[in-house]
Amino acid sequence: MSLHFHPLRLRAKHQDTDDAVVLSFEVPESLRDTFRFTQGQYLTLRSEVDGQDLRRSYSICAGVDDGELRVGVRHVAGGAFSSWVHDRLQPGDTVQVFPPQGRFFVPVDPSLQRHYLGIAAGSGITPILSIMKTVLAQEPHSRFTLIYGNRRPASAMFKEELEDLKNRYLTRVSLHHVFSREHVDSPLMQGRLDQAKLADFLRGPVPAAGIDQVFICGPFEMNEQAEAALREAGVPEARIHIERFGTPEMQQGRPAPHAVLEQDAEAARVVVIRDGVSREIDFRRSDPSLLDAAARAGMDVPYSCKSGVCSTCRCKLLEGEVRMVKNFALEKHEVAAGFILSCQAHALTPRVVISFDER
Repeated sequence: MSLHFHPLRLRAKHQDTDDAVVLSFEVPESLRDTFRFTQGQYLTLRSEVDGQDLRRSYSICAGVDDGELRVGVRHVAGGAFSSWVHDRLQPGDTVQVFPPQGRFFVPVDPSLQRHYLGIAAGSGITPILSIMKTVLAQEPHSRFTLIYGNRRPASAMFKEELEDLKNRYLTRVSLHHVFSREHVDSPLMQGRLDQAKLADFLRGPVPAAGIDQVFICGPFEMNEQAEAALREAGVPEARIHIERFGTPEMQQGRPAPHAVLEQDAEAARVVVIRDGVSREIDFRRSDPSLLDAAARAGMDVPYSCKSGVCSTCRCKLLEGEVRMVKNFALEKHEVAAGFILSCQAHALTPRVVISFDER
């Protein structure tokens, strides 16, 4: 199935914190199936801003049963797209939206009794809120613990929604707010969410042995340290799920590196399948990726971050060999099945066939 952007009307824009807004979209009946989502997925928004075609991915922050399609957007200093959202986008405007993508979830099973742990920092709460709301509503025997890091209480997104969940599911929700720039009485709740802090949680109020599934989302460094703390505490790799929304290069405003290696093909003919139509293009060794080669040839192919993080550019390798510079989005079983991130792929053989119709 090949997917495309669709124009959706912005129904509401809600100021959640001083620097974060929640966007709610109207979905016409004809697109209900197209925009049906699974908890933890994201949308890619597209707009022309000051003459530039910009695309950014934002996690859905609604539960599956909420009957809403909404995302949270935190303003990034110097960020062209988030500045446009905060300063210029208004209810009633139309935004180009790519259908829900992502695999940051495990299937819900109402018969199971599981303990979920969410570890979030800043706007990383958005997909975890979606997972949390859906699990609590659809797995009546399961419980959810959230460790949520922010600078101060005023900067924490979705405070009221989290408190509402706590009040509705009193015995099934545990909230641990950790602040790095606000004095609190408990040393455990003070400081950054680094490996040492999370190790204290896993030795104390959230024993590692009792965790069935863990979802982590935050800045790159926090994700790495959270994973290290969990692995050191004995949580199996298969139970740890990480959603990355940035790399060190992205956080520093630098483009993703694309080095040319000796084994890269000097040139290749690449067959790109999109909407059932095959088109053959040239790949040059100097091209940053297969995605860039397709764009250079004038093809409309899906992408967003171009840093190996979001998986919007995911496609299947049907013939030939490629290498990926980075992969923060695909699971091992997806790579084994032949899926690649076209924004990170370099041709190794003279002929390569990829399909965006197999996603």
